[in-house]
Amino acid sequence: MPKSDFVSVPSSCTLCPRRCEADRAAGRTGFCGAGGTLKAARAALHYWEEPCISGTKGSGTVFFSGCTLKCCFCQNYPISAEGLGKEISVEHLAEIFLNLQEQGANNINLVTPGQWRPWIIAALDIARAKGLHLPIVCNTGGYETVESVEAWRGYIDIWLADLKYVSSALSAELSSAPDYFAQAKPAIEAMMAQAGHPVFNAEGILQKGVILRHLALPGHVDDSFAVLDQMAAWNDADPGCFIPSVMSQYTPFYKAAEHGIGRRITTYEYRRVVNYAMDKGLAQGYMQQKSSAKEEYTPSFDLTGV
Repeated sequence: MPKSDFVSVPSSCTLCPRRCEADRAAGRTGFCGAGGTLKAARAALHYWEEPCISGTKGSGTVFFSGCTLKCCFCQNYPISAEGLGKEISVEHLAEIFLNLQEQGANNINLVTPGQWRPWIIAALDIARAKGLHLPIVCNTGGYETVESVEAWRGYIDIWLADLKYVSSALSAELSSAPDYFAQAKPAIEAMMAQAGHPVFNAEGILQKGVILRHLALPGHVDDSFAVLDQMAAWNDADPGCFIPSVMSQYTPFYKAAEHGIGRRITTYEYRRVVNYAMDKGLAQGYMQQKSSAKEEYTPSFDLTGV
């Protein structure tokens, strides 16, 4: 498939913190698995995000192939780590965005888009010229550079970001990213500065702002406490600057058992994390029910919509 005239494909890629300098213009893949042609694995209405994102109409979600992290427990591992996806043009991606809008989506939700930023920005330009007006969500694992966050300015309205770890040893073991927190902390601060405080429409659907997620992991409650300490520090400095979302949905997918987390989180562990969040003043957000750890919440990556 020929590359779009709208995109300058990186010949020495530095789009993510790894700065692996892959020559993607020559078709070589970077650490993330992404090469020179845009790939996506699913585009459809999605109903399992936070209520202010999905609402009753659904979030117009596009799952992109590849990922800059290598999480051993990734629920999306067929597309993040195994290369599943379909090569599409920038023009086709623009049509996907418009189709999701026609289906009544509350927003366009870009899942792991960082490795495809130049392509997506080009597609958004085309779609906006044809009438796209929905808020754009960047659904990211939090492993971003400040430069990348700034490069999305004018395109991203809502940052739906993870803060996975504080411990560098843990992030190295579970996501192959010892510098995870060192990169995520300033990047998230840049997201909050860029998006501002949350703004909702009359139906309670988020129009701009940051949702900051943390997935509690089995056996690692202490690192969850450290994450919540950081979230509380941000909230104390600027109350309401983001919406916290503490999640219990961890399910031992992919290679989780090889890294000592081959079980679901216990009710006791998750209660400790939730109670700590409440004690830290993070009650004005979302706390999942323990029953959320279900495999059926993971979509089928069958190339629907692409």
